[in-house]
Formats: sequence, C-alpha cells, structure tokens
Amino acid sequence: MLLALVSGGLGGIVGVQLERNGIGGIELPQAPPAPSGRDADSVAGIAARALPSVVTLHVKGGGESGTGTGFVLDDRGYILTNNHVVKPAGSGGEITVVFNGGQAVEGEIVGRDAGYDLAVVKVRGVRNLTPLPLGNSDGVQVGDPVVAIGAPFDLSGTVTSGIISAKERPITAGGDGSDVSYVDALQTDAPINPGNSGGPLLDARGQVIGINSAIRSAGGTDEGTGQAGSVGLGFAIPVNQGKRIAEELIANGKATHPVIGITLDLAYEGEGARVRTDSGEAGPPVSVGGPGDLAGIEPGDVITEVDGKPVASSDELIVKVRAHRPGDKLELTVVRKGKPMTLSLVLGTAGG
Repeated sequence: MLLALVSGGLGGIVGVQLERNGIGGIELPQAPPAPSGRDADSVAGIAARALPSVVTLHVKGGGESGTGTGFVLDDRGYILTNNHVVKPAGSGGEITVVFNGGQAVEGEIVGRDAGYDLAVVKVRGVRNLTPLPLGNSDGVQVGDPVVAIGAPFDLSGTVTSGIISAKERPITAGGDGSDVSYVDALQTDAPINPGNSGGPLLDARGQVIGINSAIRSAGGTDEGTGQAGSVGLGFAIPVNQGKRIAEELIANGKATHPVIGITLDLAYEGEGARVRTDSGEAGPPVSVGGPGDLAGIEPGDVITEVDGKPVASSDELIVKVRAHRPGDKLELTVVRKGKPMTLSLVLGTAGG
C-alpha cells in the first residue's frame, strides 16, 4: 500500500511537470542582460550621478509633520531645500535627513526665508558628501530637457523627466503676509508631486537649474503640502536666485530682499501695479528717500513694465523685483495721468 501511494504521488508530480513544460521542456526566448553603463547625458546617466547627492527630509514639529527633498550644496554638510518643507521644525522641531544609501542623520536649520521659499539645513558627521553642480538658469531655454529628483509621497529617490515648458512664470504660493513666496519660476512638465519640494531640477548635463517648489492643481498653486497630484504643471525656483539666497542664509542666517520703497494699491484691478495714493498700515505710498522716491515715482503712478517686460498685477511686479539683487538697476515704464514715461531705479535692500 505504501509503495502504491508513493508511486501515485510521483506520477502526479511528473504529470504536472509534463503539463507545464512538455516532454522536452520549454524555455522562452529572452534577451541577454543589457550593459550596466548608460550615456552620461541620458536620464539614467544623470540620475546615477545625482541620486547620491539628493536627500529626503522628514520633518515634524508644532503638531505637524511632512516629507520633502533637498540636495547637497558642498562638502561641509549644507543642504538646500524649500522653506515650507522645514517650516514645522522652525520652533523646536526635528529634521531627519535620509541619504540615498539609507543613512539617516539629524539636520539643523541654518536659515530660512519665506519670501523666497528657500532654506538651508546642515548635517554633521557625514563623510564623502558629493555636492550637486549648480548650473546657470539664465541660459535655460523653453524646450530644454530636464530631470527632477525627489520623494513624492515619501517615495524617495524618484526620478522623472520632461522639458522646460515656460520661463519667467510669475507665481505666488503660501499663506498670507510674510508667508507668501514670490517666484519668477521655471515651468516644467516633469511630474512633480507632494514630497518633491526642495529637490533639484537638472539639465541635460546633470547641473541644477532649479529647485522644485510648487505645482498647479485643480485648486490653485500647491506648495507640495497637500495631496494634489501632478497635472504636468510644475514650478521651480531658478538656481541663480537660489544660489544667492543660499549663500546669504549660510553666511548670515537670513537673506536680503530687493525693494522699490513704495506701497502698492492691492485693490487696483487694472493692468499693471498702481502705487497707493494715501498712507496705510504698510506705510506711505512712496518712502521718502527710498529707491522709488529717488527715481521719481509718485502716488497714483501705474507701473506697467520692468525692463521692457509687461507687468499685469501687483503680485507680478513683486515677483519681477524679487528676481533681482539689491543694487540692480531697473528701467520702469510708468503711466502717470494717462501718459507713459520711463524711470530708472536702483533697488534698495530690506532684511539681511
């Protein structure tokens, strides 16, 4: 009986194998493994070089928590990210910085700026840090290929690609008052989602040309803190602006802002940005002795162009001003009592 049972079991096994593989066995054709190397300017080549320098930030504090991205600036441990990523840790919170290889260390805020939505975090005791090379965002052209790296929905090390869809796209994001960030952004269709904030936008040479910061969702511009998904409208802070702010945050813990020295009429609905005609809580229409006063701006003037580029609203004027450095010279087209005129203005400094 035992022999019969064993024989029956063996017969069943053989039958199953014959049914699966046939008498001679089946082996489907398959290509050999592809070479491990990739062209340096391919998406895979760019990602391979950049991933060791991109980190995931886990932030908590003040009853909030979230995930964002950052990238290594130098071998001293400085990491650039968005202010809205580290904001919960601004008052006694915690930041855990996780590298691509899995190493997790504590991070501390060196400085942050809500107006530019940028922050610098520092890590200590990490060896062999590889900074990402910074490109020049002034040379970016619409249609250029780009690669975005980040941690969308906490999926660290995620790589997406696309193109530059537009340049100098004025956007505002954040809360009210001092929490609003003004960005003259690079627009990209590379998929960006919550958690990508603070990560690098790389060009075809693997150089950082922008800091991924916001997406356009059905409900408006999202800094990446909500649950909206990518619809192909992502925005990055140009790296030239990010570089200046990072340098100031590292040196001083805070950044300077260029100013005109005027108060805008936010209720104005016409084309351009109108200077208030009366004093308010924000101060006089034109600050005495300020850049606007020295340039000849008067209450009620409507600023319609900056350096020959049209200005549609007050927010757009602020964005265009923030894209410059204190001390830069601007040519403003101003309409006064229906007559256009050109005024030269040297930007002043606030903060720092």
